[in-house]
Amino acid sequence: METSRLRISSVEAYPISVPIRPEFIIASALGEHRVSRPVIVIVRTDDGLAGCGDASVTPVWSGETQAGALAAVREVLAPLLIGRDPLHVASLADAMDRALIGNPFAKAALEMALLDLAGKALNVPAHIMLGGPRRPPEIPLKFSIGAFPPAAAARVAETVASQGLRAVKVKVGMELSLDVARVQAVRSALGDGFPIGVDANGGWSESVAVAALPHLERLGVNVIEQPLRRGDFRGCARLRRRTSIPVMLDESVFTREDALEAIRWDACDLIGIYPGKNAGVWRSLEIAHLAAAAGLECVIGSNLETEIATAAMLHLAVSMPNLAVSVGHDIIGPLYHTRRIGVEPIRVQDGCAVLPAGAGLGVAVDMASLAEVTNACATGA
Repeated sequence: METSRLRISSVEAYPISVPIRPEFIIASALGEHRVSRPVIVIVRTDDGLAGCGDASVTPVWSGETQAGALAAVREVLAPLLIGRDPLHVASLADAMDRALIGNPFAKAALEMALLDLAGKALNVPAHIMLGGPRRPPEIPLKFSIGAFPPAAAARVAETVASQGLRAVKVKVGMELSLDVARVQAVRSALGDGFPIGVDANGGWSESVAVAALPHLERLGVNVIEQPLRRGDFRGCARLRRRTSIPVMLDESVFTREDALEAIRWDACDLIGIYPGKNAGVWRSLEIAHLAAAAGLECVIGSNLETEIATAAMLHLAVSMPNLAVSVGHDIIGPLYHTRRIGVEPIRVQDGCAVLPAGAGLGVAVDMASLAEVTNACATGA
């Protein structure tokens, strides 16, 4: 294997806390998300280059805690990377998988940092290393509205529409009558032509989901995301046969093996992917290719990332073969946070997130802002 002169000299990990804007708190079948607690990683080389990544962990969703991600990075993954060539991104991703089971967000943070660093070393954007752009740099978004009382959900919908966003999804998966009332309120607020999806986060039983279908069809819902518990491919396949609304799987597809199961059971029309959930950009891209071979489109999901992982999601979105066109994408993390850690914000215009320009991920960490939001614990790795 040919190597470059570059060598990884250090890996830093910063546990941070960033509050969610009060009006945009995420309430769902999994509980409430009021504060994001990611781990920011910076991978440095012996000649001064640096790349950054973001582990946007949420225990109830991926099973990873901030403390656990720190331990995974410091105790297992960083020692594996020190002294290695950072341009060998795919090989290092394989090595991380061999060294540690699970922990996709921790692995993804380091892989993002490697892509960022490699792009800077080669003076190319990260998506060039993924095969180059397949579409324009503007990726259509949808905003996620929490499981609020109907009137509050309608107010959020009106707010985001006034800010230029052109699609939303509404959190459901709770009590069915309230779920339907919430979607109805959002539909009434936005009008008949506005794209509205729902996301149950696995909160419905199959019988409740079946009972919801006529209401969702009447309200013109354009996608049903993760209607049943994660891993219930057979149930989703049965549900899909009962409705013309496309069914999307998110929590059910973390790995390539999960994607193969979804395809084998004919369980969905769309698959949600993104770097954190799938243990990195490369793994997300591999799932996208599997889905494309089966005739499925993919939607970019979110766990409310900082600007760093948001940029990685945009590089994935412009380079993948089968980005969904009928459903917007959740590249929205920075819109929810009360402050940013990037030197420049991710640009949002005309309802789209815009791919950052520049080498690597195209974003830079504001170290002063990072220091202000770093938790009161050691930061070195």
